[in-house]
Amino acid sequence: MRGLVLSLTGRGEKADLRLIDAAYWMKGCSSLGFLRYAALVRIEDCGKRRLALVDLKEAVEPAAPAAPGAEMPADPAERVVAGARALSPNLGERMLPLRLLGKPVVMRELAPQDLKLDVDQFTRDEAVPAAHYLAYVVGKAHGRQMDEATRASWRQEVLRGTDGEEQAPNWLWSSEVELAGRHEVGYLQHCRLHATAEAA
Repeated sequence: MRGLVLSLTGRGEKADLRLIDAAYWMKGCSSLGFLRYAALVRIEDCGKRRLALVDLKEAVEPAAPAAPGAEMPADPAERVVAGARALSPNLGERMLPLRLLGKPVVMRELAPQDLKLDVDQFTRDEAVPAAHYLAYVVGKAHGRQMDEATRASWRQEVLRGTDGEEQAPNWLWSSEVELAGRHEVGYLQHCRLHATAEAA
């Protein structure tokens, strides 16, 4: 843990690390019923002080089965970190699998760029390049899971009805809107059930 924090902050190995504070952190539905802590760490090196905010989040068993023949770590925290390093190395290299209170957790330092995107913060000129970038990253990650024939078939399906223009087909747009709505309903329902169980 010490090595990861120091490597992320660019401080030397002789720097002094001290845990200043830590608290349970309820952050969205993924935290309900699981360990989630935020820790404030002070780093002092050559008279200079810096604070680092560290996130500790419990890793759970996967809901989906692994692909046949895929090598998958048995420990949930190791699985999450391995996945992050494969899909987003810049994020994955800043994560560490640990055990806390007998449970698997993933530790990472929270940086400003880790804040979730808020559509309202973008202008149209900013949103379009960001959407292109995210589509490229996600598409590349998913594309690696398909063979060439499957990729060609999927591309043909996505472009169907678009006249070759750079636009999403109506069926894809409507399904995305429906999925976003279902996610919001599911999130609120999950919160209600968790609150009811806690009260009981």
